Amino acid sequence: MRVTYWLEHAWLGTRVEPGVALTVTDGRIAQLRTGVQAPPPGATVLRGLTLPGLANAHSHAFHRALRGTAQGGAPADGGPSVTDSFWTWRDVMYEVARNLTPDSYFALARAVYAEMALAGITCVGEFHYLHHQRGGTPYDNPNAMGEALIAAAAEAGLRITLLDTAYLRGGLTRDGYQPLEGTQTRFGDGTADRWHDRWSLLKGGGHSRIGAALHSVRAFADRDDYAAFASWTAGAPTHVHLSEQPAENEASLAFHGRTPTRLLADSGFWGPHTTAVHATHLTAEDIALLGDAGSTVCMCPTTERDLADGIGPAPRLRRAGCPLSLGSDSHAVIDLFEEARAMELNERLRSRTRGHWTAAELLRAATEDGHASLGWTDAGRLVAGALADFTTIALDSVRTAGPAPRSGAATAVFAATGADVRHTVVAGRQIVRDGRHQLVEDVPGALARAIAAVRR
Repeated sequence: MRVTYWLEHAWLGTRVEPGVALTVTDGRIAQLRTGVQAPPPGATVLRGLTLPGLANAHSHAFHRALRGTAQGGAPADGGPSVTDSFWTWRDVMYEVARNLTPDSYFALARAVYAEMALAGITCVGEFHYLHHQRGGTPYDNPNAMGEALIAAAAEAGLRITLLDTAYLRGGLTRDGYQPLEGTQTRFGDGTADRWHDRWSLLKGGGHSRIGAALHSVRAFADRDDYAAFASWTAGAPTHVHLSEQPAENEASLAFHGRTPTRLLADSGFWGPHTTAVHATHLTAEDIALLGDAGSTVCMCPTTERDLADGIGPAPRLRRAGCPLSLGSDSHAVIDLFEEARAMELNERLRSRTRGHWTAAELLRAATEDGHASLGWTDAGRLVAGALADFTTIALDSVRTAGPAPRSGAATAVFAATGADVRHTVVAGRQIVRDGRHQLVEDVPGALARAIAAVRR
């Protein structure tokens, strides 16, 4: 397939160019010409500011069912909130997880991924740990749940990296690992070897790639298994929830005698293919270990503030050598522009100074570096040879009207929201046109139906 797009304005990594003709062949950018003042004959016109497609590097699709019902806050009678901490929020999340089946998860994920496409996201990293039936019995197809997510992304028009997650223990205390219980039994494979056997059956291709994840050092296994996991996943995109809560660090120090970051480092886990998610409560040594390894850190500011996790040391991680990516995690908000600006604005609140990142650096975290953390190193840039994945935001909405188009990245990061996305293109195919999803009819209705089915 060969198609030409005419971009009214395009962000090319360091600057905005007006009048860009972009030709796609077989899903890749074949040619990109600047200074094209009028649309070429037959070209599809994308008015506004076109950016590389956004990469949502950390998603739990089923958490979308919690939006609006698990954000906490004091009730009307002034008593304590029923969701007043990360741990009580987690209990509500488990209730949703208990009700999911491969079919209902497919329907929910398809709607959630369509919502992402409407917000300019072209690739999602799905941190997937809901593997088995209630009680922990595998489905006849042991990867039925993961394959449902891959199929859902295809129907919504997104690329996906399935980060199939090892989740073997119910928690860690100073006395050791606790068994899975209740809904958690759906997450576990019993042993690290059995996780590896199931993971090895997963196949990517086309719009999907297979990665791996450790849920956290709270939920994996005994120390010897960490080295085995690192060996199995060497070179694959591999993610881990890291030091999201102080309680995780305290338990790891008490039982292992080292922080989660150091425990994983001693097992050979960290490298350029690995991503630490959250990394909120780190020591100076932890930061140096991650930086020296060239590991990416994925920040999820809207979830971290929703769960009162804290503000991670992102500027120090960047200075240490860590690329940064962004995720919407629990989907209290699906808006990568909001995640990007929150990186800067959160740090302003903590430090009471401004200017920790340029808008271009934040946009790179949402695009090129996010894709790289998911194994799509050929995406996230508007250059010849790259995957033809891009999104266009309006420059005439009540949020974006006014600034000159040449402000580019600053308009995208500090003014726009996901609601300003007009077009989303994946592999050269228009998935969103004029604000309407082309593959999933009535996305709000699809979300409402899918959520109602699992919140019964």
